[in-house]
Amino acid sequence: MSTAEVTRNVNTPACPADSADKASLPLTIFEKSSPGRHGVATPSTDVPDVDPASVLPKSAVRAEVAELPEVGELDVQRHYTHLSTLNFSIANAFYPLGSCTMKYNPLVNEKVCALPGFAALHPMQTDDQAQGMLELYWRLEHLLCEVSGLDAVSIHPTAGAHGELTALMVMRKYLDDHGQAERKVILIPDSAHGTNPASCTMAGFTTRELKSDARGRVDMEALDNVLGADVAGLMITNPSTLGLFEPNIKRICDKIHEVGGLVYMDGANMNAILGRTRPGDFGVDVMHFNLHKTFSQPHGGGGPGAGPIAVTEALAPYLPVPKVEKDGDRFRIVRCSEKSIGTTRGFLGNSGVVVRAYSYIRSLGERGLLRVSENAVLNANYLRIKLQDSYRVWVNETCMHEFVATAKGLPNDIKATDIAKRLIDYGIHPPTIYFPLIVPEALMIEPTETESKETLDKFVAAMKAIRAECDTAPETLKHAPHSRSIGRPDEVKAVKEPRITYEGDNKSR
Repeated sequence: MSTAEVTRNVNTPACPADSADKASLPLTIFEKSSPGRHGVATPSTDVPDVDPASVLPKSAVRAEVAELPEVGELDVQRHYTHLSTLNFSIANAFYPLGSCTMKYNPLVNEKVCALPGFAALHPMQTDDQAQGMLELYWRLEHLLCEVSGLDAVSIHPTAGAHGELTALMVMRKYLDDHGQAERKVILIPDSAHGTNPASCTMAGFTTRELKSDARGRVDMEALDNVLGADVAGLMITNPSTLGLFEPNIKRICDKIHEVGGLVYMDGANMNAILGRTRPGDFGVDVMHFNLHKTFSQPHGGGGPGAGPIAVTEALAPYLPVPKVEKDGDRFRIVRCSEKSIGTTRGFLGNSGVVVRAYSYIRSLGERGLLRVSENAVLNANYLRIKLQDSYRVWVNETCMHEFVATAKGLPNDIKATDIAKRLIDYGIHPPTIYFPLIVPEALMIEPTETESKETLDKFVAAMKAIRAECDTAPETLKHAPHSRSIGRPDEVKAVKEPRITYEGDNKSR
């Protein structure tokens, strides 16, 4: 299949010559205001005009009248509809973002979440006025206990990294309470998520790196060499960021426990083992879930999320508050607990994510959750096999929900960035790149369980066409994408010096 044929299949320009004329794109997409135009008719008021300066402090009064836009309703609608087309989401096309699990969110979840009894609640309402939501929280906690094989859950944390930090704070409080304050070291495999060491530092621990073996798993000899009386615990992601299940996980947990440490599992990749195995059963003491990943809600744009933690019975007294308890046939919020680490955020978390996750789990049931992991693993291995002749797979053996390929060694000095940017021209979101850090020029690919074989085949065709371009049209890759209004922004500068406020006259976009 030729590059042009592949491109036509995904309805995207194949090369710069086919792309839209960027010069014809509107540079003043925000300049819609016209004096005297309006889109609403406000009723007259009998409130007399009042000089703001007479009722407000001087510091709160504007020196000049605000320059508010004067825009008709139709223009406003077209403006925001146009902006929505500039976004990429799972509703647009394939989104193989490794480790982030951007999978389809069933619309029934949105319908349930929009029920007035959930959507119209205010966090300051009394327990009696929020019984339905409190019961849902309580029931979800028990479902997560079943999924994890652990004894208690806190839905307090609102992101994966927040769950990590909360779990480590629980571990710290438990160790201190049991006369183990001298334990300061957390062992972290070199393939770990980057937030792991940061969370350790914030919780008052130091970190010690644990090397991987040639197969990308924990090096058991290296583990033996770093164990000691100063070890507070181990943070391990299983399946790992390489998309590999740790076959020695029970032995690893036993070794940590033998020296008096605790095992934390980063549950970011639970999508691969739902219904197959439970972390509590192979020795994990505490873990976090990403409800927004494992249980369906896409989380592009930085949120919202939910990162509940599950713990053993021994750690349960140290969970954060507030928490929901059942009292007879009623539910109440407990706001203080003797051994608790306290409050780590306001209220009970991102309730919309919690409702969606509960709807997802109850809709699928036990057998459905098992099929999630079966299909996630099947899809990832299908792509791995299809692409292994075009791209080097870093650990080329049966993977779980994702696998990591590398662009290292491609001809004409093609980089992972070039592959990722070129995929945009094919109407496909790039995979995660340059992570995990132990893989040079990493391409981390996760198809999830919700994608069809036809979608996967289009992705394979696009990736193979791009691989051919590495030989025949390298400059096309190095200047991709060609089908967007902007090409390659300075991403580092955008993070360090964000300009997110429109200033007029095209000064900021």
